Amino acid sequence: MIVVRAAVPDDAERIADIRVTGWRESYTDQFTPEFLANLVADPEPFRREIEAGRSDIVVAELDGEVVGFAIARVPHDADAPRDLELALLYQYARAHGTGTGQALLAAVIGDRPAFLWTAELNLRAQAFYRRNGFIADGGHKIEPEWENLAEIRMVR
Repeated sequence: MIVVRAAVPDDAERIADIRVTGWRESYTDQFTPEFLANLVADPEPFRREIEAGRSDIVVAELDGEVVGFAIARVPHDADAPRDLELALLYQYARAHGTGTGQALLAAVIGDRPAFLWTAELNLRAQAFYRRNGFIADGGHKIEPEWENLAEIRMVR
């Protein structure tokens, strides 16, 4: 059974682990093994964000275990195409196809206009977002601190 609930500070460690594990599971073809091995699951930024209450942060539980999370917020980009950004949506690979990703997306943005950035080569994520009405709008950026990861912007 899937349960989506608001994140609490005690979820920060699991959220940090899901993010790092998600990168290691999803981006093996986009990053060097050294980069992925050196990722650190730091819960403090997530704990601070939860405690500050400036973002909508939810977790998905599958049969009682937290397996994914999503964060929506007011955009940081000065040229944001929408007033709402899906900042992060990650889950363990074992949760793929269970409906947790859809439940997380519905919980943080519903059917509201929003935008997001996703890895240009993450075709699985792009297909998921297209099924939910997002389209690439031509926005593109390179993340130097992430081994020059190319990202595209999607909007709806």
